[in-house]
Amino acid sequence: MADRFGLVTGPGEDDDGGAHPDRGAARAEPIRVLVVDDHALFRRGLEIVLAHEEDILVVGEAGDGAEAVDKAADLLPDIVLMDVRMPKRGGIEACTSIKEVAPSAKIIMLTISDEEADLYDAIKAGATGYLLKEISTDEVATAIRAVADGQSQISPSMASKLLTEFKSMIQRTDERRLVPAPRLTDRELEVLKLVATGMNNRDIAKELFISENTVKNHVRNILEKLQLHSRMEAVVYAMREKILEIR
Repeated sequence: MADRFGLVTGPGEDDDGGAHPDRGAARAEPIRVLVVDDHALFRRGLEIVLAHEEDILVVGEAGDGAEAVDKAADLLPDIVLMDVRMPKRGGIEACTSIKEVAPSAKIIMLTISDEEADLYDAIKAGATGYLLKEISTDEVATAIRAVADGQSQISPSMASKLLTEFKSMIQRTDERRLVPAPRLTDRELEVLKLVATGMNNRDIAKELFISENTVKNHVRNILEKLQLHSRMEAVVYAMREKILEIR
């Protein structure tokens, strides 16, 4: 059942507000969390929910990706709980920058987006979790603890999509093994290598001193030459065919 903040109340939550058996009271220090979402009411709802968890401490909040990067650099949280689509700067773009200014922070995307492209881009950008906002309040806290302990967390429906896509990628790659790998230009190889590091088109353009439209054209040409459908698939294919080695 949904609570007033839009989260779903799970059956494991105590009606009388008592301590839940899996709440990690034994932790020496609480898990420090930065909450990032462009909806102030949702941020406040998460703070209220997490305030009842003895081993989790919300140390700050941000309303967009740009503010999230600044707050992460200042607060150095253990976990960043962040939406994907926000004004000014989205969560996926902010993810890469947060990993630079707060390397120890682990990022969980908490979003309504069930699009595969957002999932893949979030993982490439360094996110450790990808959860849909339909999850229960208990599950939010459980996911924070799991990620803090070194695990990855992906909503089951998204994990299923990820596995299906990987199987499809492997199948398509196997079907092409007998076909000579198409030749990419030196510039296309440069672009592909930067794509593999998780850089977006704008950052690649800055790195190579070319326009963003030129980068888009190179990526489109790479996918057409390799007869692939996504940036992730291009990187996996290139590595398997030894067109590209990532060190």
